Amino acid sequence: MDRLTSMAAFVKAVELGSFAAAAAALDLSGPMVGKHVRFLEERLGVRLINRTTRSQSLTGFGRAYYERCRTVLAEAEAADALAADQLSQPCGKLRVTMPVLFGRRCVTPTLLALAQKYPALELDISFSDRIADLTEDGYDLAIRTGDLDNKAGVIARRIARQCMIVCASPSYVEMHGRPQQTEDLGKHHAIIYRRSGRIRPWLFPRKDEAPAEVTPVNRLRLDDLDAIAEAAASGMGLAWLPYWLIRERVQAGRLVPLLVDQPSFPYDCHALWRQTPRLPLKVRLAVDALAADLPKLMT
Repeated sequence: MDRLTSMAAFVKAVELGSFAAAAAALDLSGPMVGKHVRFLEERLGVRLINRTTRSQSLTGFGRAYYERCRTVLAEAEAADALAADQLSQPCGKLRVTMPVLFGRRCVTPTLLALAQKYPALELDISFSDRIADLTEDGYDLAIRTGDLDNKAGVIARRIARQCMIVCASPSYVEMHGRPQQTEDLGKHHAIIYRRSGRIRPWLFPRKDEAPAEVTPVNRLRLDDLDAIAEAAASGMGLAWLPYWLIRERVQAGRLVPLLVDQPSFPYDCHALWRQTPRLPLKVRLAVDALAADLPKLMT
C-alpha cells in the first residue's frame, strides 16, 4: 500500500472519529480504511488505535504519530502545489501592514515592483506603527521590526537586519567632543525614540551576554525616526538610528557616525503570515522579493 494514502486514511479516521466517517469522506469502503490503518500498524510494529465494536481511541504512540502524519501530509500537499505555482501567477488582493517609515522607504518599492510585474496582483497597504493582529485585522502579511511576540499560528521569517548607528552632527561633535566608548554616552545629550509611552534604550552587543542597554540623558523624545535624524543633523544631540535612514545625511556631511569601533546592534526585520497548509503564491512571492531586496538597502 502507498504510505501517504494510508497516513491520510489514518488522519481522517482520527479527525472524524470512525472508520465509516473517514471512508465516506475519502470515497473508500470502511474495510479499506481499516486495511490502511492496519498496514501502518504492521509496518511500525505498534498499535495506533484501540478499537472495540462501539468505540475507538488513540494510543499514546498513536496520538504522537497522528501529529507527525498531519505535518507530513501538509508538506506533501505544499510540495505538490509548487508545480501549480510555477504555472500560475499571483492574483487577487494582498493586504500588508508595515511600520510607517520603514514601510514607506524600504518595503513599498519592492511591493510596487511586484505589482508592476504581475498585473493581476492587487495591493492593499497599511502604514501604521501599531502592532496589528493578522487574523482579526484581516492582513495577509505583516512587516515588523524588533522583537516579536511568540504567537501561535503565526510564521515569521527574517528578511533583513538594520545596523543601528550612533551619530551626531559635525557641529555637535566639535562643541561637545566625540564619545570613544559606550560609557562616554552618559556625558552627552541625546534625542530619544519614544513610542506608546515607552522610551526605547540604545542596545550594544556584548560577547556571550545580553546586549548592554543605555538610555542617555535626553530632553528631546520623538516618536518619528526621520524627525530624530533631522534634529541630530541640526546639532541637537546624539541619535541612535538605522544606517539606511542616515546614509544620505552621512554622505552629505550632515551627520557623522560615532563609536565606529563598537559593533553595531543588528535590529531584525521580519515578515509574518498566518500558518496555513499551503502558503498562497502572492504571499510567498512578496516575502521572497523582500528577503532578496531589503538586505541591499541596509548596508
